[in-house]
Amino acid sequence: MKNLAVLSATALAITSGLVFGRMQAASALSWDWNSSGTGIAANGTFTTNDTPNNSGFDAITGIIGTQNGETITGLQPTGTAIPGNEPFNVDNLISFDTPQLTDNGFGYSTLGGKYYNTYFTSSLPTPGYFEVASNFTLQDTELPITFSATIITIPEPTSILSLLVLGTVGAHLALKRNKLSKFTQKKLEQVVLKHNFATEFSGD
Repeated sequence: MKNLAVLSATALAITSGLVFGRMQAASALSWDWNSSGTGIAANGTFTTNDTPNNSGFDAITGIIGTQNGETITGLQPTGTAIPGNEPFNVDNLISFDTPQLTDNGFGYSTLGGKYYNTYFTSSLPTPGYFEVASNFTLQDTELPITFSATIITIPEPTSILSLLVLGTVGAHLALKRNKLSKFTQKKLEQVVLKHNFATEFSGD
């Protein structure tokens, strides 16, 4: 019983570590995103939390990718405007549902020293996505674009269940092997004892 408890605890600890590690990893989502328009080609990956707000939007916490061939260097801090586009602050929110962006949108900078704010507007006769480009001191362009984002990392509860099953089976097999080992040892001791007794009796 003591060995069973130890093995069960060990299996539970290992499995729990894997499960909670998996759950922690799944608490951050990854998204593929892209935007395109006249003279515009941007794409990359978002990292967001997995706790949407009351409107169903997740907060973007990181961004990588390229904008017209230039490397994206960072996300514009939430609640601030990209330089040259004040006072329009970004909220860095993304939704799985349409529209996927708010009127504030998300912002980022590139290695070439430019800044971009991608957003959705419903105030025009034809609502749609737009991109503002800034060269730090003033706004360069504000053009209509096509935008989309798709989640590429999601929680996998079946993997967690599989880990639990494997951990339980592993503990059972280890316990069975331990029992067999003790049984074999006991039988060996009995054989040796009988052999010694027979030898001593024959000698007399």
